[in-house]
Amino acid sequence: MPNLKVLEQSLPIAPLKIAALESCTDLAKKVNDYIVQFRHTPVVDSIHPALFANHQTDNYLASLSCPRFGSGEAKGMFHESIRGCDLFVMVDVCNYSLTYSVNGHLNHMSPDDHYQDLKRIISAATGKAHRINVIMPFLYESRQHKRTKRESLDCAFALEELTNMGVSNILTFDAHDPRVQNAIPLKGFDNFTPPYQFMKALFRSVPDLKVDKDHLMIISPDEGAMHRAVYFSNVLGVDMGMFYKRRDYSTVVNGKNPIVAHEFLGDDIHGKDLIIIDDMISSGESMLDVAKQLKARGAGRVFVCTTFGLFTEGFAKFDEYYEKGYIDRVITTNLTYLPKEVYEKPYFVTADMSKFLALIIDSLNHDLTIGSVLNPTDRIHQLLAKHK
Repeated sequence: MPNLKVLEQSLPIAPLKIAALESCTDLAKKVNDYIVQFRHTPVVDSIHPALFANHQTDNYLASLSCPRFGSGEAKGMFHESIRGCDLFVMVDVCNYSLTYSVNGHLNHMSPDDHYQDLKRIISAATGKAHRINVIMPFLYESRQHKRTKRESLDCAFALEELTNMGVSNILTFDAHDPRVQNAIPLKGFDNFTPPYQFMKALFRSVPDLKVDKDHLMIISPDEGAMHRAVYFSNVLGVDMGMFYKRRDYSTVVNGKNPIVAHEFLGDDIHGKDLIIIDDMISSGESMLDVAKQLKARGAGRVFVCTTFGLFTEGFAKFDEYYEKGYIDRVITTNLTYLPKEVYEKPYFVTADMSKFLALIIDSLNHDLTIGSVLNPTDRIHQLLAKHK
């Protein structure tokens, strides 16, 4: 369990407010409930009550909206005072379920629309809030994080734009390349990962999972996910393997070079359970191809763990591969929008991140280091000991 006593014995830097945009209201409500639960414990008696004004309330969610005109234009509005507050703005740029009308035509919100709404809310808070923090679980334009030819550098530009608007800290999860924070070296940028939540969800879903070198192996689906797989394999004390993608660089399909084949590097996987770890499932094409190839090499059960499940081309392929036995579980977090139908899938497991997010917000509001509240490695070891 996290060390909540550290939080109880320290002062918040300012009254806490969570400004959740419509794209992530469900997640924000869960986060708010956890913070309310944390703060209902007694505070230190020796501190004057005035210093803890607004510290213990039943709701930390700010009332706000981003109404739109008939032309599709919009504005950001707060419906309560946020002056002097430590403001945490939450946005899910991948929530495509929200719609708005443009001259009578229905339009689904894109990441660009969500990003503009984020800037509108920041603009409405600038000069009033004590500090502005942005929680953007899926980092906007994070796949356009580097320039290799004559092309835009969207992610770095967005980070610079947000900090120029007065944002002090940007919090994200499993950034495609965390080095993009070099664009804002004088501002706060925190990149969190959910390894503990993955293992907790996996153990609940697969109670007979054996964690040792003879029965389990971690797989990186490409060279970009190597650091995640290396961490997992070291913490769990098992071996790892990896695939590398052979691409056709002479053509471009849907903005990327198509994958010709996946080549495997690693030890014998025959009969072992495998955990494929990556940051996201977009269409799922490459992930499913990796799972199929692992099964062809004699793998046991195959579990897919990804921070973001976007499922841009639906679930038909996942259903097919589950029925054929290529995949056994798909574990993703609730940090981005998931359609209701995914919860009906027999292979789908959710790694709930709301408590983790609540602890992060509560720690930063008290100006404490995250490490004093949470230690993923120690918590995974405790989870392993309990599982065994």
